[in-house]
Amino acid sequence: MKKRSGLYPSVRVEGDGRGVVSQSGAVLLVETARKAGLDAALSAALTPWRKQRAVHDPGKILLDVALAVALGGDCLADIAMLRAEPALFGPVASDPTVSRLVDTLAMAGPRALAAIRRARAEVREQVWRLAGNAAPDAGGEVIVDIDGVLVLAHSEKEHAAKTWKKTFGHHPLFAFVDHGRDGSGEPVAGLLRPGNAGSNTAADHIEAARLALAQLPRKHRRGRRTLIRTDSGGGTHKFLNWLTTRGRWLSYSVGMTITDAIHQAVLLVPASTWTAAVEPDGEVRDGAWVAELAGDVLKGWPKGMRLIVRKERPHPGAQLRFTDADGMRLTCFATNTTHAPIAHLELRHRQRARAEDRIRAARDTGLRNLPLHDAAQNQVWLEIVQIALDLLAWMPMLALTGSARRWEPKRLRLRLFSAAAQLVTTGRRWHLRLARHWPWTDLITDAFARLQALPNPG
Repeated sequence: MKKRSGLYPSVRVEGDGRGVVSQSGAVLLVETARKAGLDAALSAALTPWRKQRAVHDPGKILLDVALAVALGGDCLADIAMLRAEPALFGPVASDPTVSRLVDTLAMAGPRALAAIRRARAEVREQVWRLAGNAAPDAGGEVIVDIDGVLVLAHSEKEHAAKTWKKTFGHHPLFAFVDHGRDGSGEPVAGLLRPGNAGSNTAADHIEAARLALAQLPRKHRRGRRTLIRTDSGGGTHKFLNWLTTRGRWLSYSVGMTITDAIHQAVLLVPASTWTAAVEPDGEVRDGAWVAELAGDVLKGWPKGMRLIVRKERPHPGAQLRFTDADGMRLTCFATNTTHAPIAHLELRHRQRARAEDRIRAARDTGLRNLPLHDAAQNQVWLEIVQIALDLLAWMPMLALTGSARRWEPKRLRLRLFSAAAQLVTTGRRWHLRLARHWPWTDLITDAFARLQALPNPG
């Protein structure tokens, strides 16, 4: 009888392996960037900041850092994982070169940020065109969710301050394009703000919306085909007036604070007026009803605004607020969409919760903390994070199908990007041979084939 020494096989570990590639599934992100033209666009955008006789292209340096962040890195030094695989990622700049570029872009300020954002907008339009029916605008409407994110700081970084949750750090404002039930989402704005920035600051919401609209194809930068969706932080006179100003006429679905006037109006709504709320599959939502308010509560707000309130039995253990009524939790939102049942409008607004998924993905992709000291440097870092999130949204949209399109970054890294492979040369060509026993090898190879089938940019 053979005696076992443990529950796992005993192996020897040596460091002299050759032809082995780690993070080989990252080839999907590299091919996505190439087919989308992101590498060429960033290179052209950052040409003014390329020094004479420079070895490394600033656009590629920035894209390399974004690839490292997409693979799970959370600081500039994590670009080392790309530097270790030159056959997959090409020449990668040294840590001092990367730091100097970030400092240079930070000193350039708005000019550098504008150049990066223009490049992303151009590429985004190309990606949506390649995606066809899988693109966010395939149904004729684009939904942009704006929400704040708390990013903790563990040292005295510039503009770090006490937050409204009594933590210490920053309070960026992000905007994401919603890909709907069958996809994820992509960032279109990231506005760095001090930790004590207000949740309902109208000027910040306007700036975030302006940045987001500039990222969309031109036909979606104004008009009712673009819906701006926010929580109650966006429910201000100034922001709603800006959305509906002549020349924009954007659609909106904005959460509203339950004021005393709204609370009193809800108490006067007849029982027969309440309509059952619905679920995405069309079934009735148990214990939830919606109604539209009118009259004095709309005075002073933009013309055409509708105010819709929902009452719902609170979840077990939830504490009622003083704004609730008759044991029911009340929430309220405003919209200027006219031709739709209020139950469907309420469902559409409730789906704003998908923005929380996008924020969770952003935290897992470089937004857990801001690694640099100066605010200008950290704003560049936010652009890098957004490029990484773009790639993590575009790759599934172009290359994956079914439930895999909804995988969040953590799952993509575990199942696809971390796959092991062997790099061999045959007929003067390099071949990346993925491990045959890996459960998702076929998924990776099929996705890569779809990417290769796309037309080359230009």
